[in-house]
Amino acid sequence: MSTRVLGAAGLARDLGQWRGPDPASADGGARRPARPAYLALAEGIRLLIHDGRAPLGIALPSERDLAATLGVSRTTVTSTYALLREHGYLITRQGSRSTVALPPAIAHDGGRAGRGILATMATGTQPAVDLTYAAMTAPPEMAEAYSVALQGIPSYLSTHGMDPVGIAPLREAIARRYTERGLPTGADQILVTLGAQHGLRLLLNVLAPPSARVLIDHPTYPNAIEAIRDVGARPVPVPLRLEDPSTAWDLDGLRSAARQTAASLAYLVPDHNNPTGFLMDQPARAELAAIARETRMMLIIDESMANLSLGDAAPVAPVAAFAKGAEVITIGSASKSFWGGLRVGWIRTSESLITRLLTTRATVDLGTPVMDQLAAVHLLEHADPILARRRKLLRDQREALLTAMAEDLPDWYVLPGVGGMSVWAQLPAPVSTALAATAPNHGVLLAAGPRFGVQGAFERFLRLPYTNPEPELRRAVTAIAAAYDGLGPRAGDQLQPLTCY
Repeated sequence: MSTRVLGAAGLARDLGQWRGPDPASADGGARRPARPAYLALAEGIRLLIHDGRAPLGIALPSERDLAATLGVSRTTVTSTYALLREHGYLITRQGSRSTVALPPAIAHDGGRAGRGILATMATGTQPAVDLTYAAMTAPPEMAEAYSVALQGIPSYLSTHGMDPVGIAPLREAIARRYTERGLPTGADQILVTLGAQHGLRLLLNVLAPPSARVLIDHPTYPNAIEAIRDVGARPVPVPLRLEDPSTAWDLDGLRSAARQTAASLAYLVPDHNNPTGFLMDQPARAELAAIARETRMMLIIDESMANLSLGDAAPVAPVAAFAKGAEVITIGSASKSFWGGLRVGWIRTSESLITRLLTTRATVDLGTPVMDQLAAVHLLEHADPILARRRKLLRDQREALLTAMAEDLPDWYVLPGVGGMSVWAQLPAPVSTALAATAPNHGVLLAAGPRFGVQGAFERFLRLPYTNPEPELRRAVTAIAAAYDGLGPRAGDQLQPLTCY
């Protein structure tokens, strides 16, 4: 398999104004000494590496192509690559292109802070605020849903109670929701699972042979990355453009990645991406489906957050509405919309693939609990008022989080998406893992940015859910600010300025 190459035009686009501001002083006085062009370019590329925009293992453009695209001399690009190589950000082997790397001193997996004692640490008498989960408590209707399920369970007691496809009332209710969203669906196209994660794992077991390449958003849901690796497949990151939610998905980059890696599968979260909350617009969805057909790549679209739009924009049709065949598979879940403890999810796909999935499922489990399925039926039948209240609650809590961050963390940059359950915050320094490690001492638990990417990316980012009550969110931000300040001069240790000799 040939090495995946980052195009010169794409790299130039992501670098933006890499030369930096005009070296004249702000008051129009004497000009400051300008950095050499090769050093400024090296700094720009290095930031893209740390932010996951230049994924590890990808090859940079040839010196000639990049020089021509940027309008600089080839000597400038040669010096840039040499400096990056010297500091461990590029690896060059004889006869091959230079590929992106991280220096050994800062390569890590951004592992989650331990729980146990940490989860019970407190500031004063208050327990630590847990921001490692993006999940809400159950709505009041949850008790009613289980009460109705209990009344309906007698009709199933005369059976063995194991239905790997899912009970008919639930599959019909899910199919109706898709049809109402502009995607005609029959109950025979639905397979009920033990949540969206379970559905993804079933699909990977059937569709992703060992060493298969699976394209992913970058950043994305960390448990999906782990699931891909667990089946022996390889996640291939396609970076999101974090500076503009309206054009976040680099479809040209996705098309190029599919062709260069011969990926036959992609896992994408276009409906309020976790962790950014970004939403793919309708024209991009049509193009995405076209890319799948062009490259003969199957798309697994995760719609777990689809019901959590917090803006005023008109609803967008599911990606599968733009498919012309079976190239788009959709997974969904009741967990984010209603309650994480309700382990009910589903797969919408072709009947033939469902038959294949059932063969694999028989070796793992024998179906989703009937009580949970009956409760899900009731919730889906009364979903609109429940979701309206939950969306308002999320909007209020998001506003509380952003207000607190503006006061206590004014130098952090946040570009909220239009939905979902979290914001993706950019830190002034690449210390996400260090911050997550020390935060429990101040009363808050965090998931470090690198958990949402591959091979050490996103050290300058942190996912901050707004699913906790407002007082807890304010307290969490105060604790984060204290933990960040406590890092002191060490905050920039992991990203010293590049030097030349």
